Amino acid sequence: MTKLIAMIDGSVYAESVCDHAAWAARRTGASVELIHVLDKRKAGGDGLNLSGNIGLGARSTLLAQLTELDERRAKLEMQHGRQVLDDAVARVTADGVADVTTRLRHGDLIDAVHEFESDADLIVIGKRGEAADFAKLHLGSNLERAVRGATKPVLVTARAFRPIESFLIAFDGGPSAMKAVRHIAEGDLFKGLACSLVTVGAPTADASRRLEEAERLLTDAGFTVDAGFESGEPEAAIQARIERDGVDLLVMGAYGHSRVRTLIIGSTTTEMMRSCRVPVLLFR
Repeated sequence: MTKLIAMIDGSVYAESVCDHAAWAARRTGASVELIHVLDKRKAGGDGLNLSGNIGLGARSTLLAQLTELDERRAKLEMQHGRQVLDDAVARVTADGVADVTTRLRHGDLIDAVHEFESDADLIVIGKRGEAADFAKLHLGSNLERAVRGATKPVLVTARAFRPIESFLIAFDGGPSAMKAVRHIAEGDLFKGLACSLVTVGAPTADASRRLEEAERLLTDAGFTVDAGFESGEPEAAIQARIERDGVDLLVMGAYGHSRVRTLIIGSTTTEMMRSCRVPVLLFR
């Protein structure tokens, strides 16, 4: 891993994003690029258009005043964005990372992820954004779209960082799960951490073969692996295992089924991100 990008906003998750990005950078020697997107939908305030309500006699004067107001708002948004990034840089460097750059842009978060992920090895993003409804535990409105569209692994942070000493791979034998196993085996991010490899479901011959193959890749890479099966529904079984063993981070494949199937029966990925209190590393 040589570079990671961290999406920074003004939410309470921003500090956690910084801390998780710094953790990954320290373990891999990667540089960190902090990106803050000024949402084009919010630019210039609430977007209220008053020009049609202005009488003829006052139109030119008030339009000039409204234009000046929009310009002031835009400048304030830019200043706030730079301050957000300056604070993020200070936090990441205080966490021990020297190679930190920033990028401030107008636009859409999803477009920014697509634009800047090409030369990055990891994307770090908070579970919820500035507009999230914490009372209802809603995910950030852009999070699912960002994960579905990303071609690189996405680390979805918990609300606060805590030391990561163990991780659990939710392994279903599919392509994205094997991609996660290979990435872990070949990289430095998880070296030296306690590893659990869990398949939820009946231990059929095929499922056992796939689990053994994944375990072998990890043990050959130097990991000590606690591999096995759990019974029950995937979301509940994995969550219970995380809580029982005090796991610090969950690794899983993301959105292995179509949007149509997700609309009908729901998504394991979305449910795990919503309910899980530890960071989640997702592979497409």
